[in-house]
Amino acid sequence: MKNQYLCLLFCTSISFSQVGIGTTNPQEELHVSGNTSTIRIEGLSSTNNVLNDGIKNARVYVNSNGNLTLTPPNYTAGGSGNGNLPINFLIDVPNFIPDNVDGLPAPYNSLGRIINSDLTQEGVEGFIYSVTFTVPAACTVEVKHGVTLVISGSNMLTPSLAYINDSKTRTIETFFCFDINNDGLSPAEKAIEYGNKGQFYCSVAGGSLGYPYMNSQGYATLPPGTHSIHFFGKVQDPPSTFTSVGFGGATDYLKLRVYN
Repeated sequence: MKNQYLCLLFCTSISFSQVGIGTTNPQEELHVSGNTSTIRIEGLSSTNNVLNDGIKNARVYVNSNGNLTLTPPNYTAGGSGNGNLPINFLIDVPNFIPDNVDGLPAPYNSLGRIINSDLTQEGVEGFIYSVTFTVPAACTVEVKHGVTLVISGSNMLTPSLAYINDSKTRTIETFFCFDINNDGLSPAEKAIEYGNKGQFYCSVAGGSLGYPYMNSQGYATLPPGTHSIHFFGKVQDPPSTFTSVGFGGATDYLKLRVYN
């Protein structure tokens, strides 16, 4: 009688997987080797995450699930106090009004935005320029700006330049408005004027050439998102006079301090 034996071999395989980047001997489940190695998470970039302003480094948190996030504990969008993301940065826009907005030929290509008060008017208001910007959270915006001026007794849009020597006084003003969400300046938004600033101008024969300079500032509270700031100019003059004013023909500046 032949005895037959059946041998069964049970094999148990235990696998432990580790991933190494820059190394063939990873020491953890994910091991990124190298003294200058970095990790990029595109969901946390300034393009994809409003909590990353793209100017300064953002603080990264780990939530209860172990996920990396820019959202701090107890954060509420648009909130205030400890629950709001602290921000404080500067948006600097040098020479924010193009020197030749109206596209005039040389030598009249440094007059900025021209606003005319003609012989039939004693006051006129016109749009100068707008700048778009983004804030990552509800915040206060402090606006400081300086605008250069060119003043002529003839229509600079024709183009032409003429001295004013009638000894009569003109007033020139600037102000700005905010277009919330940059979706078009509504009548309600236009009605709220910030940073109103005016100057008197009077000239007689013997005056000097150059750009008068006018600066101003204002504050506003804005929600998170992309907005735009719109600048306007006003010109007032005596009856039966012509006054042409160019706003921004030389070096201007715009600084927006964003904080909460």
